[in-house]
Amino acid sequence: MAPVKRTDHRTDASTGTQAGRRTYDRTDRLARSQQTRARILQVGRALMTTQGYRATTIAAIARTAGVHVDTVYELVGRKPALLRALVEGAISGVDEPVPPAQRDYVVAMRGEPDPVRKLAIYAAAIRTIHTRMAPLQLALRDAATTEPEADRVWREINDRRARNMRDLVAELGPDGTLRHGLTVEEAADIVWATASAELFILFTVERGWALDRYEQWLADTWRRLLLDLGQAAGRPNVG
Repeated sequence: MAPVKRTDHRTDASTGTQAGRRTYDRTDRLARSQQTRARILQVGRALMTTQGYRATTIAAIARTAGVHVDTVYELVGRKPALLRALVEGAISGVDEPVPPAQRDYVVAMRGEPDPVRKLAIYAAAIRTIHTRMAPLQLALRDAATTEPEADRVWREINDRRARNMRDLVAELGPDGTLRHGLTVEEAADIVWATASAELFILFTVERGWALDRYEQWLADTWRRLLLDLGQAAGRPNVG
């Protein structure tokens, strides 16, 4: 008589438990890594905006964050990469970059048919973004004068800003929305310059403007420089 083949349910249960534990361990390690990375970025931001880019070392960041130097390199990278991550996070308002088309203010602008209100939405967004980003962007600009890697990051971010501005201007409305004689490229350059971190710092720090005043000035300046006001107000274009 052939022996009866038995299934060892204890082994199956044990295997399932081990697999579950491995999944839990991986998830736990990932969560710890993300928390450590966030702490490194927080420390990096604090040091770079108070001491400056050149005076801030990876060793100081690691020491203040309570991690090994190798951990900083593994989770974030070298100083230019760390500064890039900080700038990207400041633009998005979250730890990880968000594609431009998915950002809240871009979605709101696309859903708004009035070009004047589109620009007001963007002025409010620029105010919020620069409150987080302007000191970091100026630190990156400073670093770009002496470090080729930082210079590449600076140029990449600026070029991307310029492309995004062209997209923004192109979506303000149909032909006739822009002021007569103003091309999309020229209008995009105007927005690119006036929405800069440098101008934000000049007004809000050097001249002491309140953020509300800066935001209103930005929206009003764009409205007057970019738009055919007759068209924007729903009136026929008489120019």
